[in-house]
Amino acid sequence: MSYDMNDLLDLMIEQGASDLHLQVGQPPTLRLSGSMSPLDGPPLKPEDTERLMLAITPDAHVANTKLNGGTDFGFAYAEKARFRVSVMRAKANYGIVLRQIPLKMFGLRDIGLPDKIRELLYRPRGLILVTGPTGSGKSTTLAAMINYINEARDGHIITIEDPIEYFHDHKRCVVTQREVHVDVPSFSEALRRALRQDPDVIMVGEMRDLETIEAAITAAETGHLVFGTLHTNGAAKTVDRIVDAFPANMKDMIRTQLASSLVAVISQSLCKKIGGGRIAAYEIMVTTTSIGALIRENKTFRITSDIQTGANLGMITLDTHLMSLVNRELVSPDEALEKAQDPNVMREKFQQLGLKLRDI
Repeated sequence: MSYDMNDLLDLMIEQGASDLHLQVGQPPTLRLSGSMSPLDGPPLKPEDTERLMLAITPDAHVANTKLNGGTDFGFAYAEKARFRVSVMRAKANYGIVLRQIPLKMFGLRDIGLPDKIRELLYRPRGLILVTGPTGSGKSTTLAAMINYINEARDGHIITIEDPIEYFHDHKRCVVTQREVHVDVPSFSEALRRALRQDPDVIMVGEMRDLETIEAAITAAETGHLVFGTLHTNGAAKTVDRIVDAFPANMKDMIRTQLASSLVAVISQSLCKKIGGGRIAAYEIMVTTTSIGALIRENKTFRITSDIQTGANLGMITLDTHLMSLVNRELVSPDEALEKAQDPNVMREKFQQLGLKLRDI
């Protein structure tokens, strides 16, 4: 039996799998609702993964894999779905991971963001960061916010991505989507150029280096609404991570710039939903005068207590949101505990409520 790439892609779409793993020695494996589910069938041989890789990988990316040991790209499968693909060499064979990107744009309510977030999307300038580990749904959240702006405001939106994930049509806005390594050499170069392209909104797929972070903060200060992502957990750690990227003699200046330009940090974690599927849990920080002062004075450890008292501005801590998901019977206590920032406090609350936890 030999596997066919189109059949595997159709199966992914039909089952609603988030990812497909193709590795030698293992049958094709779907990630369904966060869990790995191998297909009933023979394990893949080296010639299978090579054939499946060649079926979808453009020539330039095949060459890139041979040269650098791996490559990433996005592709559309007919009108059915888009996929983000990562090809890698492993034990001298090819391995492939495909992430499904839904064609349907989600609304802000669909993904569980509070209505207060909408007000932030009308800001003329500033920096909004969406953070969390890989696979926590950051791209989906960013796409939902960009889509909201595209439908509600007019202007020019520039997205800089590696690779492009969600496709945005021109609605009320003109949308320019640029792919790193295809349309432009790097994130920082694309950001520098973007400032000369009359943008109102700029979305940076990843703020991975000092140059990109610096360019994003500058863009936010000079009258643009900038969205970016970082692989951090929580608002305080996000601020620390940005400041730590800079040399010692620049840290105070960056704290001052961040205090005035940072609009909000949305940190998220994807949880397994009771009954199947997944749901995002959020920590939301909106910068107030008080939080701005904490950033400037290098007292980020006190940000969490400001978030706890900022519910009227749409702020919520991750653990409070996790508790509400448990109370609404959307997420199990064990899953909430696994994702919690302070598991000990949460465990005590569950015990007070008489909720059962599995023994660890």
